[in-house]
Amino acid sequence: MAISAPAKRLTLVYYCSGHGYGHATRVSAFARHLLSLQSSPIIHIVSSAPKHVFSDSMAQGALYRNADIDPVIVQPLAYRVDRRKSVEVLESFLAKKDAKVADELQWLRAIHADCVLSDAAFLGCLAANEAGIPSVLITNFSFDSVYSYLSTSMIDESPRPVHPTVDAMLSPTSIKTKDELEPDTPIPEAELAPLVAQIHAGYRCADLLLRLPGTIPLPSFALHPALPSPAWINDDAHTFQPFVTAHLTQPPLSYKLHPQIPFPPQYPPKPLPREVRDAPLIVRPPSADIYTQEGRSRLLTAIGVPQHLHDPEQTKILVVSFGGQIFHKPASRSHSRTPSKAATPTAVPPVFAQSPSGTVTEPAPEPALSPSSSDLTGVASTEGHAQALADALRDASPRHVQPEDTDASASLTNGSCPRPRPKPPSRTPSLGARFSQLRVAGAPPVAVPASPRALTSGFLSSPSPAVPTFQAITIPPTPSLDDAFSRQLAPAPVPDSARKDEEEEGEGEGEVRILPSDAWIAIVCGVPQDWADSSDAEEGLPARFFVAPRDVYMPDLTAAADVLLGKLGYGTVAECVAARTPCVYVPRPLFVEEHGLRAFLEREGVGVRMGRERYEVGEWAGSVWEAYVRGREGKERMRRTGEGEEERGWREEEGREMARGLVEWVGRWQAGVAEAEADAEGASELKTSAERMNGNGVEGREGRLLN
Repeated sequence: MAISAPAKRLTLVYYCSGHGYGHATRVSAFARHLLSLQSSPIIHIVSSAPKHVFSDSMAQGALYRNADIDPVIVQPLAYRVDRRKSVEVLESFLAKKDAKVADELQWLRAIHADCVLSDAAFLGCLAANEAGIPSVLITNFSFDSVYSYLSTSMIDESPRPVHPTVDAMLSPTSIKTKDELEPDTPIPEAELAPLVAQIHAGYRCADLLLRLPGTIPLPSFALHPALPSPAWINDDAHTFQPFVTAHLTQPPLSYKLHPQIPFPPQYPPKPLPREVRDAPLIVRPPSADIYTQEGRSRLLTAIGVPQHLHDPEQTKILVVSFGGQIFHKPASRSHSRTPSKAATPTAVPPVFAQSPSGTVTEPAPEPALSPSSSDLTGVASTEGHAQALADALRDASPRHVQPEDTDASASLTNGSCPRPRPKPPSRTPSLGARFSQLRVAGAPPVAVPASPRALTSGFLSSPSPAVPTFQAITIPPTPSLDDAFSRQLAPAPVPDSARKDEEEEGEGEGEVRILPSDAWIAIVCGVPQDWADSSDAEEGLPARFFVAPRDVYMPDLTAAADVLLGKLGYGTVAECVAARTPCVYVPRPLFVEEHGLRAFLEREGVGVRMGRERYEVGEWAGSVWEAYVRGREGKERMRRTGEGEEERGWREEEGREMARGLVEWVGRWQAGVAEAEADAEGASELKTSAERMNGNGVEGREGRLLN
């Protein structure tokens, strides 16, 4: 009896965009799922993102190669885009595109690649097609849409503030003020169109789209909605146009797709048609014990948070995560109080124990704002508020303010409970501080915990019938404080006389409110460990602020947090949704993909929008409190009922099922190619045989005639 040879182990090449860490973290997460399969493939990750970002999948056997495989959007600030420089970068990359494709083609052949996976890097799809192998696009957006959106007529710029300060709070090292930023000028659509067409053509080579949650239209697959992408957005409402929402709520099977791009003629024809499938949320899992008191204490101890602040019943956590930014802190201010070391029940390194002298009282609540408020346009000043934020981070000495009456029956869910919400009094920062600049590295973690093996339903064997729903969300007002602990966490009231005095101050200097009360702590990510370590106590962090280590495992920190403050990116949104952590976000109006992520966050989690001006001036407390109240019930269930471990398990199984479905699809592709090659070989043999027979017949007849 003949023994069949073992099946060849698949070789997959995973091209990962280097633009932002969200691509890298989800690529590494999905690579882990692929490598966890019984017949695991060989996986090569190709990216310009740093190697350590993929350490969790590399620990399971993934291979890494650094390569410049995609252009990047130039961001002078975390939520600003330099349109002209972004176009220049794109033009430079496209000038080298053909040479890069030739290099990748040669390498794909050398390693005998079976399939290319691409997280938004169009170059990988182009190279795969040239190599005669299939490619799979795994993403929630594509860069043809992103670059096309640079032609939007919406201007991401705001008027000069009444009292400009010396520095912008957040800026690259080389940029000090908004005056030094390039004006935000739309790129003519006629100039962009031929450049975008080259990106679009690369994505057109992909054969399968696994569409991740938080999606926007992917115009290289569906015929409609088509580019240019500014037509997709209602600029006045900051939402998708109705026809885009209708498209995203339809099942992928209903889409009319662009025709398939054929392989070069030397290869067999493509055996499977193009297809779009909805994929589950791909997210890194938190540690198995993070929702327990022991797991929480382990994490907080590693950060330097003293033991008496570890109890989730007594202390709430705000995580501040703005990767890739600069934080400024004041070097001096003559009218500041002298901070002193805060006494704590346990020994704490000085870097984490600095606090201002005097009693820290609870701050006033920022009036909750509806999404339609003019304060939330996302285009507020970027340079006028550095001093106020710096003062708040050091002094943290809010005044008591009487909150507006709230409706005791206000819902904690995504219901609609509108009410009048007054604008807070004017708070103009003083101008007396100097600033030092520190780049926020924003690097993701270097380790990942083991994943569970709980079994749930299957995925990806066929297109998912489930479709998302998009709906307008009205943020409910803050509910009444009906228990002692809520009163402890919430912003404290102040007499009417104090509020009247505050209103009469008008343009005068006021106190900013960062944390809702002294029952909260804040953990800042992405800054150096010695950021607050200074011989000058005035340069230290305020009480209850801590710096996370650079290699902190963000899924654990997000799971431990009660609220996260950051910008909308796939990694942040995915980890907040998976951990049921409310997210306060600062809008980025020139990032078209943000619309899909915001819709997903509002549907599956809790999202509270904070205008740039409030973020930069340090007016965080009201938004943080609103997010906490709206997400408190879900967060408590994760901690108390075991739902955290259960959700962690089924999300991991969804990822493995997606991996199994992908491997099965590649197997069907290869079987189709083999069948086509066998048919071609059989046809060739029949032709040769027929020719031989025809030749023999002619030769026989000629012989008989000669005889």
